[in-house]
Amino acid sequence: MTQASLGKDGPAISPICFGTSALGDMPDTYGYEVSEERAAQTLSAIFDGPCNFLDTSRIYGFGRSEARIGAAIAARGGLPEGFVLATKLDRDAETGRFDAARVRQSVEESLEALGVSHIDLLHLHDPEHARDLEEITAPGGALDEMFKLRDEGIAGKVGLAMGRVDMMFPLVRERPFDAILSHNRFSLLNRAADEMFSWAHEAGICVLNAAPYAGGVLAKGSSQMKQITYQKADEAALAPVRAIEEVCSRHQVPVGAVALQFSLRDPRIASTVIGVSSPERVAQTVGWAEWEVPPQVWAELEALGYSTEDPEANRDYRPG
Repeated sequence: MTQASLGKDGPAISPICFGTSALGDMPDTYGYEVSEERAAQTLSAIFDGPCNFLDTSRIYGFGRSEARIGAAIAARGGLPEGFVLATKLDRDAETGRFDAARVRQSVEESLEALGVSHIDLLHLHDPEHARDLEEITAPGGALDEMFKLRDEGIAGKVGLAMGRVDMMFPLVRERPFDAILSHNRFSLLNRAADEMFSWAHEAGICVLNAAPYAGGVLAKGSSQMKQITYQKADEAALAPVRAIEEVCSRHQVPVGAVALQFSLRDPRIASTVIGVSSPERVAQTVGWAEWEVPPQVWAELEALGYSTEDPEANRDYRPG
């Protein structure tokens, strides 16, 4: 796979990054459970595959995702050579506290769980869900502390990973982030992050796009999955999905392949984060990335239109 650079002078990263939130066993979010054995098998498939980029977070499964990744790394005697590991600083799950002290605590917990001494990419995660944005952005706050971690060499690169673009974009303009990660805001269904992606790319910031399947519906299909961006969807909400499915069906291409390649083909996006929860999904993702999509498909899909509204404006966020 052709690789991009993780920020200026950063390590090479594959165009696909595997996300591991579901590997932390988060049934409240995904509607299904993932056993420890299945997570281990999935991680083995990732480490043995052609992609070299893995994304997790302190809060995924309340620490289970990082613990399972750490166990997989230990079983191999260390992170495979050339592999790039990203995790995220998170607020206190009970109080929402996200100050400088919490940043230190979060990264220390991550290093212990993962069994590493250095994080290649460390994001500040979901500040919109913290108790007080001021303790994140104020002098001596969480963001300042995160940049200290980069200066100290604990983190190679630092980024901002969050949902709400109206909060994220001003922060991206104000701080010297190496990378940004947005989820569900740039897909066949939604382009809310489009302007931010252009600005960041022109500023030399590494752009990472997560959840191009809109929470899974563009991979599993509207007949099987009745939710979009982790929220229950009625028939009206599913109508745009079914219009995409109709175009892909006529051209005999998988919707998942088209949804993935929509992100992969964008020159602004260095890597696309794809959540997986089984070895089969790892193989399927690589296959979809290589699927030949006729040019007419892209023209027909563009004619369908898309939303630019926040797709999670009414989401009941549950980290489990």
